[in-house]
Amino acid sequence: MQLLYSLDQIDSVAKGIIQNSAFKTLCFYAEMGAGKTTLIKSLVKELGGGTVANSPTFGIVNEYHKEDGELLGYHFDFYRLKDETEALDLGFEDYLSQDVWIFIEWPEKINSYLPDESTNITIDIIDDVTRNIELQ
Repeated sequence: MQLLYSLDQIDSVAKGIIQNSAFKTLCFYAEMGAGKTTLIKSLVKELGGGTVANSPTFGIVNEYHKEDGELLGYHFDFYRLKDETEALDLGFEDYLSQDVWIFIEWPEKINSYLPDESTNITIDIIDDVTRNIELQ
């Protein structure tokens, strides 16, 4: 799946990702400011998590629940990691063993620990309002 979109289309992009992703682990590849967190917020909303999503940059991981309290998944932001083994210190492998959605920003920081069963999402900035997304 590949498409151009603007911010006002993000909810439909999120729906498309959910429908077309073969796996519940989503790895987001994009430069700073491309809209990774914004897209993840929309994904969480579309999956029944309301509008609670935000970037876990300082805490590294956020836990999201559906509105009924059921665990929806985890959102990792590995931007601040200095060494990929720090992900293991957080218990990253334990998070992956659960049957929930996993959203990973800056997955290239933990390349050795990424599961084979994950969907890669690349976001490219076209201009101030337009992005190109590719789902692999």
